[in-house]
Amino acid sequence: MAEIVIRNLRKEFGAFTAVKGSSFTIGDGEFFMLLGPSGCGKTTTLRMIAGLELPTSGEILIDGEDVSQKPASQRDIAMVFQMFALYPHMNVRRNISYPLVSQGVGRAEVRARVAEVARILDIEGILDKPVSGLSGGDRQRVALGRAIVRRPKAFMMDEPLGALDAEFREHMAEELRALHDRMKATTVYVTHDQLEAMQMGDKIVVMNHGVVEQFGTPQEIYDHPATLFVADFIGSPAMNFLRFNGSFRAGDRAVSLGSERIETPELHEEVAARDLVLGVRPEHVSFSAEGGYRGRIMATEYLGTTQIVTVETAHGVVKARVPSAEVPRVGETVGLRFRSSTLSVFDAGSGRALRTAANAGVFHG
Repeated sequence: MAEIVIRNLRKEFGAFTAVKGSSFTIGDGEFFMLLGPSGCGKTTTLRMIAGLELPTSGEILIDGEDVSQKPASQRDIAMVFQMFALYPHMNVRRNISYPLVSQGVGRAEVRARVAEVARILDIEGILDKPVSGLSGGDRQRVALGRAIVRRPKAFMMDEPLGALDAEFREHMAEELRALHDRMKATTVYVTHDQLEAMQMGDKIVVMNHGVVEQFGTPQEIYDHPATLFVADFIGSPAMNFLRFNGSFRAGDRAVSLGSERIETPELHEEVAARDLVLGVRPEHVSFSAEGGYRGRIMATEYLGTTQIVTVETAHGVVKARVPSAEVPRVGETVGLRFRSSTLSVFDAGSGRALRTAANAGVFHG
């Protein structure tokens, strides 16, 4: 397997720039997620790593070798696509063996490697069946088998579960992660589904409009979003945003929302009066019988063991994830408490998170 290093990667299509100076490193054996909305540049980035698109500028190093301008055939990369891309006139065995046969691998080795892959993917019983009659899950396993049988340096997966229904998609996501853990294969996986990325990835790059917004582990990205976009894109419900105008000095441990002082992690920047945003995750909001930041309950959403309570405040709507045993009443005015150690403060103009004691080592270097 291989480490993949991306340096200042840029891709232009005429006047349109799809990827704008991306830099990150995919560790040897990592399950690496490229995450973002449609049109953010994630698939273009994957295609450049695979050699299906050549970059306008920047470097791609695979196992220390600069492959930026090399074609896909010289990169030892295997691709798995959303629509499977199988040969319908061939059975499962011939589909899986095709890459080896086309490379002139001997028959005995082909049989041994196909048998090994079939055992890994638990498809030994369908090797002689036509792919046209298989379920979506089995066809996806065959597509994976055709990639695995080559024993490439890295796997590129472009939304491989996108065509599956929700229940089976979750099951296949678990299987893919388990397969990766057994094989320890360097894998780059494109998805627009933040839950899929958080569930499966060792590291995540979050992209938006061709720019890398943040790069880190799922927990780093969830707990300490680097930008308003990341904070809004990651999490369900998303992070709450309370907008206010304020100023503070380095070392302060609170911000003011109207007359209420809200404790925060120690702030490491000095900020003159300007528009700011306080960010808090729904699970870090609780109700207070007395005191606290005030708001009026607008709606409740029952989710079994928990419920989402929507509260209207003077600085924005707050969603709280609280135990279902609590019985808030719509129209009731309540006090809100925020878990201070988890709060983020953003500059509303630039959208970036300000440095605090909680996030200083995550994305500010």
